[in-house]
Amino acid sequence: MIELGGVELVNRFPTGRTFHYYINPQGRAIHEEAQAVHGISAADLAGKPTFADIAEEWLTFTDGAKLVAHNATFDIGFLNVEFGRLGHPVVDPGRVVDTLALARRKHPMGPNSLDALCRRYGIDNTKRTKHGALLDSELLAEVYIELIGGKQAALILDSATAPAQGENVRHIEIIVAERPRPLPARLTEAERAAHAAMVATLGEKALWLKANSSEKSVAAL
Repeated sequence: MIELGGVELVNRFPTGRTFHYYINPQGRAIHEEAQAVHGISAADLAGKPTFADIAEEWLTFTDGAKLVAHNATFDIGFLNVEFGRLGHPVVDPGRVVDTLALARRKHPMGPNSLDALCRRYGIDNTKRTKHGALLDSELLAEVYIELIGGKQAALILDSATAPAQGENVRHIEIIVAERPRPLPARLTEAERAAHAAMVATLGEKALWLKANSSEKSVAAL
């Protein structure tokens, strides 16, 4: 592995947090065929950090997140080899989302390469002249959002929570972003208690409770 990149999504929206490193292969050869794809030579990687140097930072960046990759078996396989060398556990397959598999189910007639999916969804990939981990992750994040239905709010279709006839109710996805220094609360204890009592009357299927659970994903290549 000579390059690792990722972008963070929370509830289908990029947060602006990214991860990107070129990685020193420590004497392992870079084949000509691979160099033709990514344009990176051994000389380019001299003095770059090793995978061991950046592994903990990657684990922190992806902590608690789904890992989204195109042809995930290939990319996650490289990660697992590197983690194996360090004695780390391999990536849990349950955390991995393969956009190639998603695309093949949604568009069985293909083609479903990253470039083809960018063209299908009108995503600008003109800067992609070579394989680059960060740029490809940014493009993949946009493709992934389209594959799972885009950024629009999802209609509630669960019969147990279906609205009465004539009502139009939507489950709005809320963007959740944590501040590095949280603002001080302005609620009084009495107001907080009254709010908690009101939410408790709504039951476990209340939209408020659903909106307060965020989903983190990392698109990586």
